[in-house]
Amino acid sequence: MVSDYLDLNLANWDERAPAHAASPDYALDRFRADPGFLSGVVRFDRERLGDLTGLRGVHLQCHLGTDTLSLSRLGARMSGLDFSGAALALARGLAAETGAEIDYHHSDVHAALDVLDVGGYDLVYTGVGALCWLPSVERWAGVLRPGGRLFLRETHPMLWALDETQDPPTVAHPYFERAEPVVFDEQGTYVATDIEFTNTRSASWNHGLGETVTALADHGLRLTTLVEHDSVPYEAIPGQMDLDAETGEWRLREQPDRLAASYTLIAVKN
Repeated sequence: MVSDYLDLNLANWDERAPAHAASPDYALDRFRADPGFLSGVVRFDRERLGDLTGLRGVHLQCHLGTDTLSLSRLGARMSGLDFSGAALALARGLAAETGAEIDYHHSDVHAALDVLDVGGYDLVYTGVGALCWLPSVERWAGVLRPGGRLFLRETHPMLWALDETQDPPTVAHPYFERAEPVVFDEQGTYVATDIEFTNTRSASWNHGLGETVTALADHGLRLTTLVEHDSVPYEAIPGQMDLDAETGEWRLREQPDRLAASYTLIAVKN
């Protein structure tokens, strides 16, 4: 059992946060220059998000806070939470530079109930690439008020199960949650950078779609929307996907209907 997964992943994310902030993929300069600019992930689900004016929201595992800032620009009163102090320093700096009133909390998501206002949020949001860092989706509980919404956009577990280095990709990793993580040792990161990282190992878990939906139901949330997409906001399978310039999403070049690449889930707290 990888008992030190938090330390392993924290070192990985702390080292990569500055590289992500410097990358055009996160578009921090666009956020600073254009007060109406929104992240691609938030733009993709803009209609599904609905009117956020005046809602109190929290973005769990917020990283650099670009989605958090985007939700703030849509009218929500936002908080953010992340376990990486390096990422939060950059998120706080971006909020200050753009005049956004966002309060950020430094915490592992499993300790969110210790630092956030339990039952005080209208919206809990989490974006692409968050759930895979949690060893158990069953432990993942919200801080919603009754009637509040969980809004989740995530990479599809079908995609997480593939070995993207193969052509065609092959199913090489677990689809279902298991006790032991998959440990990767990768030199780079998901944005282009010349930085040579020293913390290259990370531990992650897949969570089947049914496991995620069931965990939410067990925590008193009622599913209202589940949409599977053939696209994802990064080149998940290098060399085999095309970028849709209009949406900023990537999909398989050949027969994209073969792959569920991501999904959007909305659930309401009973």
